[in-house]
Amino acid sequence: MEKETALQTQPSQKFTVRQLTIIGLLAGITIVLGMTGWGFVPIPPISATILHIPTILGGVVEGPKVGMSVGFLFGAYSMVQAYMAPNILSFAFMNPIISVLPRMLIGLVAALVYMYVPIKVKAIRIGLAAFLGTATNTILVMTGIYTIYGVEFAKATHISQEAVFNVVMGIVWSHGIPEALLAVAVVTPVAIAVIKKFK
Repeated sequence: MEKETALQTQPSQKFTVRQLTIIGLLAGITIVLGMTGWGFVPIPPISATILHIPTILGGVVEGPKVGMSVGFLFGAYSMVQAYMAPNILSFAFMNPIISVLPRMLIGLVAALVYMYVPIKVKAIRIGLAAFLGTATNTILVMTGIYTIYGVEFAKATHISQEAVFNVVMGIVWSHGIPEALLAVAVVTPVAIAVIKKFK
């Protein structure tokens, strides 16, 4: 399989100027999407998001280190927003286990899938990386909310505690699938173009 990521071409543990530039650019795009509202699609009780797409791009194009760094900044932004512009579920995103860790793992999963899944067709590999990276975010965030904040979630959404699991699973499917498919549609052509240009 072709060695196309920066991780494979840059063995040093330090960030290169190129990597730092890409991290800053992708994190900046994430923040702009968040601040303008362009990165959210309202589907009650929470909004579906495309804010994870720059994190996936970072992981696919530049490897796990860059992907996780962009994801960390995405998560940190989410946590800050939970304090500065709270909504009914902001209490959960004030916890870095919910807001930061899953977002870092988006970049890691996307990068590892792209690098190591034995599929020769690049577009399929990228699409799979985008899909699984998105699924990682949705599943870990919602599982964390259910596990840590089930009672608070029930109160915030005005449902019984017994209904929390079904509601959370419903959100995983209703938000996770559209987000994943959108990520595949956006990430695949963009990543192919970037890799082709800088290969």
